[in-house]
Amino acid sequence: MKKEHGRSGIMTAAQAIVECMINEGIDKVFCVPGESYLPVLDSLHDEPSVHVISARQEGGAAFMAEAYAKSTGKPGVVLATRAVGAANASIGIHTALQDSTPLVVFLGQVHRSFRGREGFQEADLDRYLDQFTKWSAEVNDPARMPEIVQRAFRVAQTGRPGPVVVSLPEDVLPLEADMHFGPPLRRPHPAPSDQEVQLLGDILAAVDKPVIIAGGGVKMAGAEDLLLEFSEKFHMPVVTAFRRHDVFPHDHAFYAGHLGLGTNKEIITTVKEADCVLALGTRLSEVTTQDYSLPHRHQKLVHVDISDETIGKVFPPDLGMVADMGEALKKFLKLPDVNLSRQWAEERGWAYQAVSSLKPMEGDPLNKRVIRVLAEKLPEDAILTTDAGNFAGWLHAFYPFRKKHTFIGPTSGAMGYGMPGALGAKLAFPEKAVVSLSGDGGFMMTGQELETAVRYDIPVISLVFNNKMYGTIRMHQEIHYPEKVLGTDLGQISFAAFARSLGADGYTVETEAGFSSALSQALVKQRPALIEIKTDKEQISVSSTISELRKRGGNG
Repeated sequence: MKKEHGRSGIMTAAQAIVECMINEGIDKVFCVPGESYLPVLDSLHDEPSVHVISARQEGGAAFMAEAYAKSTGKPGVVLATRAVGAANASIGIHTALQDSTPLVVFLGQVHRSFRGREGFQEADLDRYLDQFTKWSAEVNDPARMPEIVQRAFRVAQTGRPGPVVVSLPEDVLPLEADMHFGPPLRRPHPAPSDQEVQLLGDILAAVDKPVIIAGGGVKMAGAEDLLLEFSEKFHMPVVTAFRRHDVFPHDHAFYAGHLGLGTNKEIITTVKEADCVLALGTRLSEVTTQDYSLPHRHQKLVHVDISDETIGKVFPPDLGMVADMGEALKKFLKLPDVNLSRQWAEERGWAYQAVSSLKPMEGDPLNKRVIRVLAEKLPEDAILTTDAGNFAGWLHAFYPFRKKHTFIGPTSGAMGYGMPGALGAKLAFPEKAVVSLSGDGGFMMTGQELETAVRYDIPVISLVFNNKMYGTIRMHQEIHYPEKVLGTDLGQISFAAFARSLGADGYTVETEAGFSSALSQALVKQRPALIEIKTDKEQISVSSTISELRKRGGNG
């Protein structure tokens, strides 16, 4: 017999939380179990439609939920215990904030009568996490649980999406009340006004070299195809915002590159030479704007975003529109063709292709050859997730993302994201191949979640680039303080043996051929697997070696 969703009546506060999850279509919950919210776990035990994934650490659980939300477009849900669990989970909460990812986090809290006495693991959770969240609240009246939890799901998903924290005093959860539920969220899709669209048409008619910077708002709206159509109609090159690679196909003639860390000068030139920048669904972050140096004042700026707080926060636009990117692009496509030349868009596309070629060249570092193997062997719809770290520079520069929904990475720069993020992505798309990329430093921060993959039979492939150091920090050390190395060297670890000890398959490779063989085996076996790639620490980034940095003598 099918359960009626959103039913009203007498139930516990914990049961009301689960009822709200069902009402919102939540089918996955990520947690580390805690005694402070046992009634919620008990209610989830009795609800077969919600699958609970128990992780090894709250940071890993939060990363899984965040990546699951990025993949599905639905809010991720995390359960964690009081102050200690909240502190561990905070890295994933911060990632959801900077990445505009809908996330609802339920945190156990001490008994109401213990508050203010420094109870066991007591912290003012909503105040502690306020700077990392869109909204936070504590529920002290069981009858208000439906109201506050449904509001949490609404706030997480509307406007610019983000994380919401709900604090749950443990004595409130088993209490009964007459519960009443509202309808599930229908997400608003605001459209620009006709006047704003006409102003855009006037701007486009007056410029020669427009460029689009496309961000996560396009992905959130599912508007990738509309973006492609808009680019083609008006002959505009497209560059993608930091870690939003898959918003536009890289094999398209108008794709002009990715604005990330260590971006090739040819890609930056595309933005610099434009006379009009259309920032579509991007907050124009520090990385995307190359330390807030782009766009320039002499360039026209059109900024379209779902959040009014985002528009003008960094750069005052000539035209700002608060709109869902799907609705905005539908209206933009109705504008008459303004006869912009294809030559500009194609030139910038050629410039990108010239610097991103995977054609084998003598002296290619192993990192680049690994990316070439991935491009050759992975299905076009495979999902790649990544940590922060210099190893990711090769992925950013060379991997050809051709399909939407194929890349997930933290714009927050969180280390430890890649492998647990892959678990969230694989649970969202079990039919797709999912591969994570991590450095040896970042992987060790959440490597225990490989056991979670084994326990739940989530067949992800984890690549660990092992150069025995914190590579990004070592790079900056060598730039600013050449040869004064401190704290960045790491010890010898057999990551393959570590993986096998957890029940996963483990491989160690040092050559392109070895990696190709290991990847082929992992793809066929369909088991959790780790491929350790031993790399040369001398090749510290895509563009530099340690020796070259030292020769520059600390001049940056």
